[in-house]
Amino acid sequence: MTDFLPRPFAVDHPGVLELDVTALDARPGAVLLACSPFYPGGGGQLPDHGTIAWNGIVRDVTGFEPTADGIWHLIGGEVVPAGSMQLRVDPAFRQRMSEQHTVAHLVNSAVYTLFDGALLTGVRMTETDAFSVDFDLPKVAPEQLRAVEDAVNAAISDDRPVRAFDIGYDDAQATAGLFRAKSVAPPRQADGLIRIVDIDGLDRQACGGTHLISTAQARRIRILKVDNKGRQNRRFRIGLVID
Repeated sequence: MTDFLPRPFAVDHPGVLELDVTALDARPGAVLLACSPFYPGGGGQLPDHGTIAWNGIVRDVTGFEPTADGIWHLIGGEVVPAGSMQLRVDPAFRQRMSEQHTVAHLVNSAVYTLFDGALLTGVRMTETDAFSVDFDLPKVAPEQLRAVEDAVNAAISDDRPVRAFDIGYDDAQATAGLFRAKSVAPPRQADGLIRIVDIDGLDRQACGGTHLISTAQARRIRILKVDNKGRQNRRFRIGLVID
């Protein structure tokens, strides 16, 4: 056992949406798997939707319990899964989460640049075409909102590649701008590394979620509203534009 939870398989293999695996353990309504294409959620990103099938039985996955040994996949009821499992992730939902997460990085980058290093305080992705990103900001002027929106849409039009790599956690902490959240950050991995997501020539920061492979795969945005959530917190409500 270890104090570190292993990085989800989906983070490094976001294109793998179907996988056949053997159960490590099971209990009524849940099965433990060492490897899974499902992203269990975190950092504001919602858990994947999809199904598990075995011996002709198909169940929706309703939740996840990550452990050091693997991820418990919850399916409800009293059935006890056994043997070989066929895992299928809902591709449309994964696309939505990856799009929102990538756009959240672009919004973060624009705000960080335009507001003198303002830090992220929260992200709330949703199952709709709108989501929110919070920042440690006292106020936002209308012209600043337009500048954020324009910067994000320009980055989408630029078709910038999105890549990820690992570096030492201590090196990341010593590098300005790699940690953009005010109070939370992706955890140090068991090997002492941390994952960095890089949007080519624009943004580079620690992150443990799934993303698009290019900014051009995202839709353009509109900033729908900015809510005051305290003296130093502003919630940017982001809408993805359907052309």
